[in-house]
Amino acid sequence: MPGKDPPPDPRRRPVAVKEPVKGTGAAVADARRDQMLAAAARLIAERGFSDTRIADVASRVGASPALVIYYFGTKDSLLTEALRWSERSFYAAVEEMLHESASVDARIGTLVSWCLPETRRRSDDWGLWFDLWVQAFRHPEVKKDRAELDQQWRDLVARVVRAGVEAGEVGEVDVEEFTIMWAALLDGLVVQVALDDPVVDGALARRIALDVARRNLGLR
Repeated sequence: MPGKDPPPDPRRRPVAVKEPVKGTGAAVADARRDQMLAAAARLIAERGFSDTRIADVASRVGASPALVIYYFGTKDSLLTEALRWSERSFYAAVEEMLHESASVDARIGTLVSWCLPETRRRSDDWGLWFDLWVQAFRHPEVKKDRAELDQQWRDLVARVVRAGVEAGEVGEVDVEEFTIMWAALLDGLVVQVALDDPVVDGALARRIALDVARRNLGLR
């Protein structure tokens, strides 16, 4: 499989890795795991998935490759878990912003602002998603993880729209259909902005995303 680390030399004895114990040991293990995920996210963003090795992640956090493999099993799994780790802070920040926004129009604007590369994060951070899409196209196990991550985003959008319907701000709309369409539109716009398209910059992408949402949801 492209991007995989070479198989271990059968002449070398495997390194024994102790399973973390509960209690304090479990907390330390969780912290160690987060360190590996943070390192993996940075390395993949810097180099790309194919040029990032398990050994590189291990070296960045001062661990053995065997320990990284113990926690994540495969390099593909490390990619998807690193993306989940990266998204965790994003969703926490979005939730806080949504609580501060009263109207559905303001909430839609928040989602657009936090989604586009120039406002939510640096374009190279979107490299995690780009690499995930490439791997998902070829590998069924990654495809499943990609579907779960995308559904998490669509669920958030749907929740915002349904809240607008209940508040009387949004008229009759097929929430599921709108969510699929609008999420796909945002993905396409993000790709253009992240790749520094000479025509589709951040301002244009934001205007298009907001106009489409407002028209379909009947917002002013």
